[in-house]
Amino acid sequence: MERRDNYAITVQRAKALFLEYDQAALARKLKAELDESYLYTAFLSEPCRIHRTTGDISRFTQGSWVADNSFGLVLTLLDLVCDSREDRHPTGNWKNMRDFGHGFHQQMLEQRDPWAERFQENPQAFAAACKRLGGEQYPLGDAAYSIPVFEDLNLLVQLWFGDEEFPAQLRYLWDENAWMYLKYETMFYAVPLVLRRIEEWMR
Repeated sequence: MERRDNYAITVQRAKALFLEYDQAALARKLKAELDESYLYTAFLSEPCRIHRTTGDISRFTQGSWVADNSFGLVLTLLDLVCDSREDRHPTGNWKNMRDFGHGFHQQMLEQRDPWAERFQENPQAFAAACKRLGGEQYPLGDAAYSIPVFEDLNLLVQLWFGDEEFPAQLRYLWDENAWMYLKYETMFYAVPLVLRRIEEWMR
């Protein structure tokens, strides 16, 4: 029996759903550029474009367009583009990510975090990477930065250093109106994208 890649299938379904939308209406909602081939937007402070007949995504990075159809980016960006509300707006009030969801999600967020341990090893590089992403420093935890994700929606990444008794931890806070931009499940796709981008700039 042929083995099916469920991640690839989910990506293709998300692209197919994008193709069903009125793309001119999406462009108006996002105040985005639209030409014959692409809808243009931005994610994590990088220009992005979505092909209007395939749903394929490219990022403009290091001076050129690079295809990026990874599971997390496709599911996150297409959710933001297609299903964000017309009246979306931030309040400026932060809400812990766990409070958007349910009990079993809270357990997922409280597990030992290798990302936190990695960032603790080099807090100066962590801070510099967050700033490269447009992050604004906040006086929370041992280090915290509000990082632009999409339009005026930011993710607050809060790092707590570990010691002999407690492991290093990361906490994630979204604007309390984040649900106007993306689904709670999609937050779990967006967070690793932010962390990987921080790690890239730390190298």
